[in-house]
Amino acid sequence: MMTEALQRRLAERRQQSRYRKRRVLETAQGPRVVVDGREFLLFCSNDYLGLANHPQLIAAMQNAAQQYGVGGGASHLVCGHSALHHQLEEGLAEITGRDRAILFSTGYMANLGTVTALVGKGDHILEDRLNHASLLDAGLLSGAKFQRFHHNDLNDLERRLQKLPDEGQRLIVVDAVFSMDGDMAPLPELAALAKKYDAYLMADDAHGFGVLGQSGAGSGEFFGLDQERLPILMGTLGKGIGSFGAFVAGSEVLIESLIQFARPYIYTTAMPPAVAAASLASLELLRSESWRRDHLRALIKRFKSGAAQIALPLMPSDTAIQPLLVGDESLAMAISAGLEAEGVLVSAIRPPTVAAGQSRLRITITAAHSTADIDALLAALHKVVPAELRVALPQL
Repeated sequence: MMTEALQRRLAERRQQSRYRKRRVLETAQGPRVVVDGREFLLFCSNDYLGLANHPQLIAAMQNAAQQYGVGGGASHLVCGHSALHHQLEEGLAEITGRDRAILFSTGYMANLGTVTALVGKGDHILEDRLNHASLLDAGLLSGAKFQRFHHNDLNDLERRLQKLPDEGQRLIVVDAVFSMDGDMAPLPELAALAKKYDAYLMADDAHGFGVLGQSGAGSGEFFGLDQERLPILMGTLGKGIGSFGAFVAGSEVLIESLIQFARPYIYTTAMPPAVAAASLASLELLRSESWRRDHLRALIKRFKSGAAQIALPLMPSDTAIQPLLVGDESLAMAISAGLEAEGVLVSAIRPPTVAAGQSRLRITITAAHSTADIDALLAALHKVVPAELRVALPQL
């Protein structure tokens, strides 16, 4: 009976053009990859700085594996917290300008562990409607009274804050860079509201850490927000840093509280020490190879300018995430397939990841791309995006 119900759900998803299929990547991350036996120009990776295949990260991981082996062995609180984990936490605290940092195995676990450790029954959590699924799940699972405010709508958030009772903790949670839209949360204004209404502010900087800010410290550095104004900062290590894992940075009291109360931290085996070594090597490259961020910004500018010339319906974003809004699921799939035929890989994002009628091509640009790669992408888009999605269609 359960099998029949599952089959019906799968069939329904296929009919809605929402069925997902895994591809098999046969090479390292890079601007050009081999997927399912065919070479593609890749524009759907989150390896924003092009570090996932950097020789220094590879050497650091190999050397650490020789010394520490390949398994974490135990949770951090048993006997799995290695010297490399500790060094990485100290390095993350330093670059973000926070007292301390704590490592988690994934960003999902970091968000789930942090939110559920800080608020519960009798407390209040307010989240942006477009927050990542892990933040929304954490809010629901926390047991706190959970509200979602309109995307980047400070007035809506303030109205909700004004109506809260005096009792209970208050936590405002946002994506610093929204993963499907590419726009940024107004963190300075959110920090001001948090202070005004005695709330804590948490930002998920998965898509900003390593990429934004003068030193790559992320959205907090970009906006000049210190630990007092942005007390809970989460970041991931598998995107801009090119490695794996996640962290939360903040005050001594915050980090000690997460060590004691964050269940996904307490009850999970520590990441392999060799992975932490790769992340440490990446932090060094953030300092020594700032040209990567400069090059990425130049590529984003070139892409946006070229897209405007051919009237592509890009969503407003100045980050490495450049979504092309399509609307209809089947049309998004058709455009993705057309790009694939041209040798360009870009994922079609459909419900339930985004709202109905908001399907899109999520184009991501990395520092490993060249200007020629951007031009090839624009030429492919010019060829396959139908005229009805654009106004005035000039020639390249």
